[in-house]
Amino acid sequence: MENFFYKQPVPIDFGFGKLDQLPEILDRMNLKRGLLISAPSMVRAGIARRVMEQSGNRIVGIFSDIQPNPTVVNTDACAAMLRDYQCTFAVALGGGSVMDCAKAACYVAGTTYCAADLLSGARRIDRHGIPMIAVPTTSGTASEVTTASVLTDTERGIKALLASDYLYPIYALVDPELTMSCPPQVTAASGFDVLAHSLEAYYGKKHQPLTDLAAERAASLVFTHLLDAYHEPENKEARARMSEASVTAGLAFSLTQTAAAHACSYPLTQDYGIPHGEACAFTLPSFWRINCTEGPESARLQRFSKRLGFKSGADLAERMDQMKKEMKLHITLEEAGIHLEDLDDLVDKSFAPNMSNNPVEITKERLKTVYQNLG
Repeated sequence: MENFFYKQPVPIDFGFGKLDQLPEILDRMNLKRGLLISAPSMVRAGIARRVMEQSGNRIVGIFSDIQPNPTVVNTDACAAMLRDYQCTFAVALGGGSVMDCAKAACYVAGTTYCAADLLSGARRIDRHGIPMIAVPTTSGTASEVTTASVLTDTERGIKALLASDYLYPIYALVDPELTMSCPPQVTAASGFDVLAHSLEAYYGKKHQPLTDLAAERAASLVFTHLLDAYHEPENKEARARMSEASVTAGLAFSLTQTAAAHACSYPLTQDYGIPHGEACAFTLPSFWRINCTEGPESARLQRFSKRLGFKSGADLAERMDQMKKEMKLHITLEEAGIHLEDLDDLVDKSFAPNMSNNPVEITKERLKTVYQNLG
């Protein structure tokens, strides 16, 4: 018998049109004066303004100066606005970048220091910040149910993960209708992020029965619905199922953490400009093949593949490659703009801590071979 501990403190409110219930939720939680931290696309589409107007004067400002890989400068500017407007709560409306910025800003706003201090380790996250309601607009990161915030310090050339139980949102409002405006390439990349979360949670060293359940459900939904969401952006069923897959994968990887494909994704994004989910997809089939054929999880992963309707683990990996091709994601080094002479540098930068969460040990030599096989 194994021992395990499962924790998920964020209430999840899921369904089409749920955003319209935000004023009632603010009333119920007695939240009075807030900032809407929003994706620029939500501002352009008029959705941010609508949320503010519907809030009955409870939302007093909008902050949207957030870039795709949010920086400590973005975070500090957001924290300053939270302070200036004397906000007692925030609503984060956007994808992973908005959530990452908002989580950190809500903490920094209540301190006398800056986001770079957190990223460098000079300061620790040691208490709750301003409470934040998370409203995702993509089906990808599941930041609405995790403790994670990934920020970049461009001055020091650092992109790093902040993680603390104090960073959990107080409420997740998941409205699949908000994802229907996602362009096809965002749908593809974020959908593969969900698949990476699912598969890595299933084989990661910290997996346990309850995370296994969530990971398998999420992976099954992605294989069934991602291509429909990509080809038919207005398909409500596909959008709803991908939103469900995203948050369900979050219920798994928030406890297990991610593994090798995510570790490799960081330099692929930072040095080659590949969107995060697409960067995860770049090596995910390779690691699935390795973990399916050797190491302690191989038999389990073969059974998992069959339960999802595949003949074998190799068949599942082949399906991922087909999906990547159909959705025009990078498959080869050349497509990704990676030269063979750059591989040693790429390998060196791929060894984030989550690389060691892979069930099969990945050495630098082994990883270089993985990349070479993508040539």
